[in-house]
Amino acid sequence: MTIRFVTGNEGKVSEAREYFEGIASVEQVQYDYTEVQSDSLADIATHGARETFEALESDEPVIVDDTGLFVDALGGFPGPYSAYVEDTVGVERLWRLASEEENRRARFRTVLVYADADGTETFEGSVAGTLVAPRGEGGFGYDPIFEYNGATLAEMSTEEKNAISHRGRAFAAFAEWYADNER
Repeated sequence: MTIRFVTGNEGKVSEAREYFEGIASVEQVQYDYTEVQSDSLADIATHGARETFEALESDEPVIVDDTGLFVDALGGFPGPYSAYVEDTVGVERLWRLASEEENRRARFRTVLVYADADGTETFEGSVAGTLVAPRGEGGFGYDPIFEYNGATLAEMSTEEKNAISHRGRAFAAFAEWYADNER
């Protein structure tokens, strides 16, 4: 069975292929679905998955993910608006805002939505950490300010990061479900 992963990010596709090996093949599909404005990652990803599945007019299922950084002291901000905040405000300015807070706990969350002719299924993965001053040369996005077990995600190798990643945890939950419920 082939699952179409709707993303422009080849790194996500490679990670998905590792988790789904022996279960399903993964095909990258680039489709510019409407990203609804919502405080819910699940609502955003579900809308994108349904729209894409219907637009592609195929029996092959699709998966769509949405990810956010949720900072405790900022009431969960930027959450589902993380990409927009990164693009407009920047990682350094978000760090400066959070650095004023005593509580710098944060969580990356990914919601993965599978859509086929029978409906949708939702899977979530998260990883908790602490926001710190930017460190590291790797990764992307908020990785330089998100610390997990003493290292920022930008200081970790791809393998180390993938082993604990929020997206990987969502992929693992989906892969387990899919292996048991292949439609």
